Amino acid sequence: MMVGFACNETEELMPLTVDLSHRLVEQLSKVRKDGVLPYLGPDGKSQVTVEYRHGRPHRVDAVVISTQHEDQNDREAFTKQLRKDIRQHVIDPIAGEYMDDDTKIYVNPSGWFVVGGPQGDTGLTGRKILVDTYGGIARHGGGAFSGKDPTKVDRSGAYAARYVAKNLVAAGLADRVEVIVSYAIGVAEPISVSVETFDTNHLDNDRIEDLVRENFDLRPGAIIEDLSLRQPIYRQTAAYGHFGRSDMDLPWERTDKAEMLRKKAGL
Repeated sequence: MMVGFACNETEELMPLTVDLSHRLVEQLSKVRKDGVLPYLGPDGKSQVTVEYRHGRPHRVDAVVISTQHEDQNDREAFTKQLRKDIRQHVIDPIAGEYMDDDTKIYVNPSGWFVVGGPQGDTGLTGRKILVDTYGGIARHGGGAFSGKDPTKVDRSGAYAARYVAKNLVAAGLADRVEVIVSYAIGVAEPISVSVETFDTNHLDNDRIEDLVRENFDLRPGAIIEDLSLRQPIYRQTAAYGHFGRSDMDLPWERTDKAEMLRKKAGL
């Protein structure tokens, strides 16, 4: 099965926690490449814990940044400076508006991080599937995207499910949508299409599912054609996630069916 998800927590219709996590590592890369923090290395990761109240993001409870860096003689002094620099140049510009005095911040909590990349941690392909998608907020079918062309529904089906979910939320049919599509080998039509709205729907759930079946062709060949998936676009998704990417024009991120869905729903 393949899972697509969207919610109205951010402009990109992504969960706030994974949106902030991706933006933090983008900022981490930027300050390294721009020479603001030239001692950083290319390896790094982030994690953001968001506290919810009544189903909506309330505050950031914790931020974790682990970043590779050059070797240093005075470890104690460098660690102190690193944590100050990361807070000032990476964390505060991205997540500061959601943080408060009780937010916990961890910078390189495991200690020294000099050896990184494949030398330090090999076999990454297919391991970080939640980083590629929704950060654990939504379910995951288990199939990785890496190394698969669009004829494999692990990739194209997941993209199509995101496309459906995002258009449903953009149309205002629900605030939070998870779409699950299942296939059988050798059968073009999906054997199951389910839509979960988590009681945030503004239209009857059965009607939403009808609109999905009427307006989205979820056969693999149709997905490839409709989303133009035979383009050389996948390399750019290797970092910072496959979804919620406002920095590039990915076909499955378009909301070109939202207005039509809104009209058909009578909203």
